[in-house]
Amino acid sequence: MSVAQSNSAARFIAFEGGEGAGKSTQIEAVADLLRAAGHEVVCTREPGGTALGEAIRGVLMNDYDRPMPAMSELLLVFAARAAHLAEVIEPALARGAWVLTDRFTDASYAYQGAARGLGDDAIATLETLVQGERRPDRVLLFDLPVAQGLARAGKRGEGNRFDRETLAFHEQVRAAYLARAGSMPERYRVVDASDDMDGVRVQIERALADLV
Repeated sequence: MSVAQSNSAARFIAFEGGEGAGKSTQIEAVADLLRAAGHEVVCTREPGGTALGEAIRGVLMNDYDRPMPAMSELLLVFAARAAHLAEVIEPALARGAWVLTDRFTDASYAYQGAARGLGDDAIATLETLVQGERRPDRVLLFDLPVAQGLARAGKRGEGNRFDRETLAFHEQVRAAYLARAGSMPERYRVVDASDDMDGVRVQIERALADLV
């Protein structure tokens, strides 16, 4: 997939983190601040963001009589991502909007690459095929201890099959995210998601200050 030319005012920000990290709440708060500053903002999520993506999300989140093969899971995620890029992300960036997405390809490296054991090479191949050179301008990693995040997620209700994975699975997800953040400090900003709401907001503002 070729990358459309972004308007110079456009920014692409991915909100990443494990279960219960508070990404969705913070996306809306950041969007409000950016809109108040006069920016067009598109808030979206993965898997999802399009009619096809939301249908695939339903397939991914459901439980089945046997575990979904890891490669099937990965390919479904990227099928949704291809539509997300073509229908939502690239058009918004081309007209100069800020795109805030709840998860993007870093989640694939953490969940399918690390926790599912598929490794980075499979994700990197699909990343290049589907995204071309498109990468987020900034990745905000909302980090907190796994047990704390799962406790928060549990308050939302029954959850989905990812919420119900083992503690070891979620620890692998967290470790993979932190390893990626450590290897790409120019692109990542780690946010202490165990802080209170105001503290998290201050961290986000600092993490985006050079882009605004």
